[in-house]
Amino acid sequence: MRLPHPGPGELRWWVVGTVGIGAGVAVAVWLGLSMSVGQTSWQTFGYKVVDDRTVTVTFDVDRPGGAPVTCTVRALARDFGTVGTVDVQVPRAPQDSSRQSATVRTTSRAVTGEVVRCVPR
Repeated sequence: MRLPHPGPGELRWWVVGTVGIGAGVAVAVWLGLSMSVGQTSWQTFGYKVVDDRTVTVTFDVDRPGGAPVTCTVRALARDFGTVGTVDVQVPRAPQDSSRQSATVRTTSRAVTGEVVRCVPR
């Protein structure tokens, strides 16, 4: 099966469209990388429901230059409602990554715990 050839004068528009799409993809990749490189990131490593009023959350935080950050940790009930929060001060460190642990006091039994955000101080 032969592919159709563009008619006279259409080749120019195919080239313009291809270049435009390539430039758009390049800009999207550049913006995505510039927004994420060098930013503070975190990942919940685990949690433990200690009792009806306490949950312990363990998490990893990665920040550029080991800068101090404040992380907000919350505990969630079975219906996904927040039953406790705590702000954890992560001090400056010589390494970029560190493992932290936070104890969250709750108003009722929690079934999970998570890190909501970490922001530079």
